[in-house]
Amino acid sequence: MAIVDRHQRSSERKMFSLCPFWQTSTTMNNSSSSSSTKNLNHNGSRHSETVAAKRSKTVSSIARSLLPPRRRLRLDPSNKLYFPYEPGTQARSAIRLKNTSKSHVAFKFQTTAPKSCFMRPPGGILAPGESIIATVFKFVERPENNEVQVDLKSKVKFKIMSLKVTAGVDYLPELFDEQRDQVTVERILRVVFLDMGRPSPALDKLKRQLAEAEAAFEARKKPAPDTGPRVVGEGLVIDEWKERREKYLARQQVEAVDST
Repeated sequence: MAIVDRHQRSSERKMFSLCPFWQTSTTMNNSSSSSSTKNLNHNGSRHSETVAAKRSKTVSSIARSLLPPRRRLRLDPSNKLYFPYEPGTQARSAIRLKNTSKSHVAFKFQTTAPKSCFMRPPGGILAPGESIIATVFKFVERPENNEVQVDLKSKVKFKIMSLKVTAGVDYLPELFDEQRDQVTVERILRVVFLDMGRPSPALDKLKRQLAEAEAAFEARKKPAPDTGPRVVGEGLVIDEWKERREKYLARQQVEAVDST
C-alpha cells in the first residue's frame, strides 16, 4: 500500500509540473484583481475631489452673489437728486462722482425718463482719485389742478453704473453691453423737489454744486492739454425732447386762453 501511495503522489507532481500555466494564471488573476482595486480606489478619489471642487466653487459663487457689490465711485449726494420745483421749466441738479478705486473706471448714467431728462456728461472715464461734477436736466411738468408738490418724490429715477477699464481706453457706451457681467450698479437715485422760496441746507448746497458744474463745463469746452484729464461724451438736448417741451408749453398757453 505504501508503494502505491508513493507512486500516486509522484504522478500528481509530474502532472502539476506539466501544467505550469495553472499557477501563472492564478498569479495573474490575483495581480489583475489587485490592480483593478487600486484603479477603482484612485478613480473614486479623483471623482470625490472633482465633486468637492465643483461644490466649493458653487458655494463660493453663491456667497459672492450674497455680498454687496464693491463700490468704485463715491457720490455726493449719495442717493438723491435735488431739483428746484419750478413747474413748466427745465430744472437742473448736480452730483459729484469720485473714483475711489485703484484702477480706471468708466461711468454711465441711465434714467427711466429719457424723453424728459438728460445728463451732462452722460458718461466718461475717471482715473484713480479723479472726480467730476455732472449736471442733470429734468423738465418739470405742471401738476394737475395747480397742486403744489414740493418735497415729494418723483417717479423718475436715475441709475449710475460703473465698469473697471484699462488705462488709455476710449469711452464708448457699448463697453457696458460688451462687459455686462463686470458692470456694477453704483446707486439708484431718487428725485426730490425743493421749494426755491424756502431756504434749506440742501438748496444752498445745490446752488453751489450747480455753479461748480457750470464752471467745470465751460472749462471742458476749451482745448485741453494732452496730459490733462479726458472726459468723453458730452450730453446734448435731444430734438424729440425739445419738440415735446414746446408742444407742452403751447398746450398750456392754449388752455390758459380757453380758461379766460
